[in-house]
Amino acid sequence: MKLDSKIPEGPLEGKWDRHRFNLKLVNPANKRKFEIIVVGTGLAGSSAAASLAELGYNVKVFCIQDSPRRAHSIAAQGGINAAKNYPNDGDSVRRLFYDTIKGGDFRSREANVYRLAQISNSIIDQCVAQGVPFAREYGGTLANRSFGGAQVSRTFYARGQTGQQLLLGAYSALMRQVALGRVQIFARREMLDLVLVDGAARGIVARNLVTGKLESHSAHAVVLCTGGYGNMFYLSTNAASSNVTASWRAHKKGALFANPCFTQIHPTCIPVSGDTQSKLTLMSESLRNDGRVWVPKKKGDARPPGQIPEGERDYYLERKYPTFGNLVPRDVASRNAKQVIDEGCGVGPTKLAVYLDFAEAIQRQGLPAIREKYGNLFDMYRHITSEDPYRVPMRIYPAVHYTMGGLWVDYDLMTTIPGLFCLGEANFSDHGANRLGASALMQGLADGYFVAPYTVGGYLAGTKLGKVEATHPNFRESESAVSERTMKLLSVKGARTATDFHKQLGSLLWDKCGMSRNEKGLKEALSKIPEIREEFWRNVTVTGENGEFNQVLERAGRVADYLEFAELLLKDALHRNESCGGHFREESQTPDNEAKRDDTHFCYVAAWEFMGVGQEPVLHKEPLTFESVPLSQRSYR
Repeated sequence: MKLDSKIPEGPLEGKWDRHRFNLKLVNPANKRKFEIIVVGTGLAGSSAAASLAELGYNVKVFCIQDSPRRAHSIAAQGGINAAKNYPNDGDSVRRLFYDTIKGGDFRSREANVYRLAQISNSIIDQCVAQGVPFAREYGGTLANRSFGGAQVSRTFYARGQTGQQLLLGAYSALMRQVALGRVQIFARREMLDLVLVDGAARGIVARNLVTGKLESHSAHAVVLCTGGYGNMFYLSTNAASSNVTASWRAHKKGALFANPCFTQIHPTCIPVSGDTQSKLTLMSESLRNDGRVWVPKKKGDARPPGQIPEGERDYYLERKYPTFGNLVPRDVASRNAKQVIDEGCGVGPTKLAVYLDFAEAIQRQGLPAIREKYGNLFDMYRHITSEDPYRVPMRIYPAVHYTMGGLWVDYDLMTTIPGLFCLGEANFSDHGANRLGASALMQGLADGYFVAPYTVGGYLAGTKLGKVEATHPNFRESESAVSERTMKLLSVKGARTATDFHKQLGSLLWDKCGMSRNEKGLKEALSKIPEIREEFWRNVTVTGENGEFNQVLERAGRVADYLEFAELLLKDALHRNESCGGHFREESQTPDNEAKRDDTHFCYVAAWEFMGVGQEPVLHKEPLTFESVPLSQRSYR
């Protein structure tokens, strides 16, 4: 299989404009003859479905929740980046492009990232026109704040509810198309298989999560917008329903999976409080604008933070990175938190936390100003911990948050399966080995509002697609395979729950492939995964019946996919014998404990081909070239 990224020729600045012009167009009168399936209704899915329907296509939208409004994008807090340069502090499209390439540790495509930076300004205009209530300065202009990995203020925000407000904007655009009859919404459905006809994606098989029945739906193209796979670690900041199933089933049908080991650990999360915890809570990276991160200088210092004098505090990010201070990228902040905790300077009951302190900011700006910017975040922290962050520092610790890996896509966001497009966090394309804060919302909306409407249309206009109905034999074959897997799960009648297996898998992955990885640990994990998977299929218990509302069955199916996908993630981490961004191999670091890349051997996208469960996958390499931003050792000092 040859990877063709389809990156346009010519200067970087003009690639997207030339490509849009060269894409074939669908006559407006012919657009209503095409049907498009969109799976997922987060920012990427809702914006893509609304935009495609606005153009005149017939769109079917599938969401795992009871409403598109409840997609996990709603949980994003801090903001969305754009190169508007409203503060007049030196920002530009070029600088946003540079910061994103550097933040991703030179493991993303220049062409895709530049397009993202170009589109960013249009996203803000679109959302303002929709009525998204971005924060504003006293004079009425849109406000900006800083985020990690940048020395300019380019992040637009709505207090700590930016994802919610942006999703409501996309949802309103989507529901307008529903009212016009161009969009059909299928809520409480989970995609369980991708259906191919003549080698092209022509539909999906989904389970109705309320009735338990399987449904087949055909279309001329399928767009996956199903988010990331962070929940495979069990404890993460993701919603409980977030999973890898749709992407993994597409991978098993021929879509290559790229860079699965590139997982992001977010530095500012509420620490684990007990063994019964099922998820973790994110505290927005925006808090690092005004909050100062520190630990006691003395190991094992158990005094309350208010009793530790200023001279006995280690503001370690400010000490080690004077240029960026507390606004270093997430991977750098997370590793340094782990380092000071491993040295014995952790705080709180478990000692697995560092302080995020707002005392200086409150004294300098006043309590009302801090409350206006972060009030709902502070309230959330207080409700969860019973501590008042206005009076005492927050306690934070890194946690699994985002996945930069995903299905491999070309410049058109199409996978290696013709007609299967992949948008947002579900693809690998824009963030390299580390995502900068406030860039996830930017990518999701860029892909949905401004990229897919052109490239999906270009595919439909340039491809001869015969009529396919859901009665086609390939749909029946997929339904049969899904049913067989379901009945296999129900027939095991073992003694352990799927959640118990999920916890075991998550603990193994966090220990061996979490914030740091090494060859010995990765090989140990790889040897254990087949054992856990074998026991799962021998000893899992799934109560209830098929063909009914059965959340136990849902979870079991997702855990089964995690147990297959985990092996690929570990193989990718083992083969990439370098450190870059969120992938920190202990064998590859600089003398001052920073990530050390190996551009001679690993300057490529690792795209894996599925060969069977338990079989060795085939590695395909897409070389990465850097013409506009020369390769250099990343430094935030």
